[in-house]
Amino acid sequence: MTASVVQTGLTAAADLPQTLIAALVRNATVYRDRIAFRERRYGIWQEQTWTEVLDEVLAIAAGLESLGLSAGSAMTVIGDNRPRLYYAMLAANMLRAFPSPAFPDIPLEELIAATRHGNAMIAIGEDQEQVDKLLELRAATGRAATILYDDERGFDTYAVEGLMSIETLVGRGRERLAREPGLRDRLIGAARPDDVTVLLHSSGTTGLPKGIPLLHRNVTQGVANAARSGYFHPHEELYAYLPTAWVGDFVFTLGAGLMMAATINVPERQETVLRDLREVSPTFYLAAPRAWDQMLTRVQVGMKNSTPFKRWLFDTIMPRAIELERKRLAGGTPTLSERVVDAIGNLLVYAPLRDYLGLARAERAFTGGEALGEDTFLFFRALGIKLKQFYGQTETCALTAAQTEGHVKLHTVGRPIEGAEIRIDDSGEILVRSPSVIAGYFDDPEATAKAIVDGWLHTGDAGRIDEDGDLIVLGRVSEVVRTAAGERYIPNFIENRLKFSPYIRNVAVIGAGRDLLTAIVCIDFDAVGHWAEERALSYTSYAELSQRPEVQGLVAEVVRHVNKTQPEALRVRRFVNLHKDFDADDGEITRTRKLRRNMIETTYAPLIDALYGGAVETVYEAAITYENGERGVIRRTLRIGEV
Repeated sequence: MTASVVQTGLTAAADLPQTLIAALVRNATVYRDRIAFRERRYGIWQEQTWTEVLDEVLAIAAGLESLGLSAGSAMTVIGDNRPRLYYAMLAANMLRAFPSPAFPDIPLEELIAATRHGNAMIAIGEDQEQVDKLLELRAATGRAATILYDDERGFDTYAVEGLMSIETLVGRGRERLAREPGLRDRLIGAARPDDVTVLLHSSGTTGLPKGIPLLHRNVTQGVANAARSGYFHPHEELYAYLPTAWVGDFVFTLGAGLMMAATINVPERQETVLRDLREVSPTFYLAAPRAWDQMLTRVQVGMKNSTPFKRWLFDTIMPRAIELERKRLAGGTPTLSERVVDAIGNLLVYAPLRDYLGLARAERAFTGGEALGEDTFLFFRALGIKLKQFYGQTETCALTAAQTEGHVKLHTVGRPIEGAEIRIDDSGEILVRSPSVIAGYFDDPEATAKAIVDGWLHTGDAGRIDEDGDLIVLGRVSEVVRTAAGERYIPNFIENRLKFSPYIRNVAVIGAGRDLLTAIVCIDFDAVGHWAEERALSYTSYAELSQRPEVQGLVAEVVRHVNKTQPEALRVRRFVNLHKDFDADDGEITRTRKLRRNMIETTYAPLIDALYGGAVETVYEAAITYENGERGVIRRTLRIGEV
């Protein structure tokens, strides 16, 4: 346990809150006037203390109870990060009910599937757009009878039964609290450690998404163990920008925020996330690998548009900084001259860039969910942002293993956090046992029996543990396939290494049961577009840019680079640049950007046939649906590249 944690008692065993509601009450009692939530609204940061937050959560809970929300029931929540959406989630917990958040860009069909658990007759939408989606859900399923909303703009003309603003609900709740003296204490003391605190869902890559109920004790004990391992510190500055339906937001933002008495900063809207990040300058920052890649691209593009002196300084200092960081990670000691150059680089380059990115105070920065490119990883660590990788699933509250400073390796995800056990079974699958592991899936005993055996979660991931006890994740066990010659490989492992390039946004590697490996590549439009503009290459669309011979050559170089790290039999030999990116609305990827491999292989079967047929180009016919519902076909001539 770190000294700072011991001093504050935030995670001491004697006073460890057993529920998120207990953590909220403790914060309102012990840290009354500390800022709990800070939200940028109309360009101004609005602040609420822990005392004020508890009072508002109580008012929402009293209002929800009067609307019929009861123990064991779900409450649908859909929208971007807003304090009152978080408060409503906690208010549901006060009633021993639980929120079930959905991704804000989810289409109706997926929303129906994601809300089938828990009889959610009350739903909360952030704004008019999300309420319209909930009204469509009601028309299709009869749920939810009551729909609440936070942003009141646009509802003047709505004459819909069961529609109410959260502001009105808060008013009614306060009236109940005023006239019922015992209500406050009853609401504060109702939640139990074994109650469901949130119902999340799997990505649904192989069928309907499974309901994943996290219990209060899963989150509270998981965060406490992570804090004892040094991953969370008391009174962090957190940044609430991740999707509310993702485990990373609920655990790392709301759960850790409550347990560590942090300040949770909420950006004005998703379009202002990067701008507001700079003003917040969080002490803890979590981002997916793609976000770190995009941040690196932003820096590189910004430097190319900078002054000649700044470009020279960046191009001179950063390669040295990256090599020095590589040396440090390999256990080397910097020479005196390297330390001098590093100090100058920090003054002139690193510190200004950290400030520009909004990460000047990021003492702990993490990435997870998939592999992060070596170049990106080294770049940010060279800047002085001590980026680390972690590993976990929704079923483990995302708290399984993580790297610690001084034990960072490029190709591992670190060691188990305190309280977590990891072992590899005979098939190579990663098994996890921890207080943060769920008890089972929601109303799905069959899936539970398959996934949790004798207290061990079968993660479905393939991996191994190296000689130092660090976990190496190879990919999904279910994705292990063989070529026609019997060579075993995991497509995702190769795909991730191809996506390490800033020029490739998505890729599907094909080769199961075939003589060689091929790939369907989706270029990164922004990065490749900038690359093309630097070379005076004209284009009018994604499709045209992707088919330029120069871009095909660029992608071929990326494939060659990755091939060098692969066995001869597992090298990608042919590829095609797709005319568009894979799209969740087309069913090609999930909302968390995971490939739906079966859908891709079915949709692009003619294209795959051309890859293996020896053609240099092929005409691909893409079915499209127009806004008026009519269907049509677009024909694209796609070039096929050889490597």
